[in-house]
Amino acid sequence: MKVMVGGTFDPLHAGHKKLLSRSFEIAGPEGEVIIGLTTDEFAGRKYHLVRPYGERKQNLEDFIRKHGYTAEWTIEPLVDRYGSALEADFDVLMVSEETFPVAVEINELRKERGKKKVDIVEISCVLAEDGRRISSTRIYRGEIDRQGRLIR
Repeated sequence: MKVMVGGTFDPLHAGHKKLLSRSFEIAGPEGEVIIGLTTDEFAGRKYHLVRPYGERKQNLEDFIRKHGYTAEWTIEPLVDRYGSALEADFDVLMVSEETFPVAVEINELRKERGKKKVDIVEISCVLAEDGRRISSTRIYRGEIDRQGRLIR
């Protein structure tokens, strides 16, 4: 199974780790995971500072190697909200609740281009101990840590 997933992944938190782990699980040991990582220019539209592309890429590589996934994987620059998902040949698009609408849009654009529809697998967001979702913005604001624990 060939799975695509994308994001800024900064800081790499429990929600991102769930998304990535599920991507590798669906791909299976013999599958492939393509990770679109937002470029510095595209990530610059965030409400908080974002670490440089190279550092974020290294953090992803470290996470993947630490978990010993056997599926093939690549990290490619994501310059817009679609990346290579409009043209690439793949089976599953992994998304979070907040990016689900983009996945639906990708399938609509793929259909217009004569490409096959891909399955969309949506994971629920990981909640912090206060019951609100873990997000990079909340981490950068100092509300929670990467695991969702409240910072007091």
